[in-house]
Amino acid sequence: MDKKKNDGKTMQFDICKDNDRELRKALQDVYTSLKEKGYNPVNQIVGYILSEEPTYITNYNNARAIISKIDRYELMRALVQNFLGQ
Repeated sequence: MDKKKNDGKTMQFDICKDNDRELRKALQDVYTSLKEKGYNPVNQIVGYILSEEPTYITNYNNARAIISKIDRYELMRALVQNFLGQ
């Protein structure tokens, strides 16, 4: 049995980083769908974040369903942290 060595170091699991990766992927998918349909993706996503009105997001490529699964608080947290370089 081949076990991966970690040299006795404690392995860390960072749920925030995993969540941020999922948020980034979802947001990129929504952005791409909006762009492909000819919308200004940034304006549409901001409109959605501020209002939580799903009609700001196209149904194309299931983008509306994707963004509706995102917790807006977590999205705002990730965006602010990213903007501030944290």
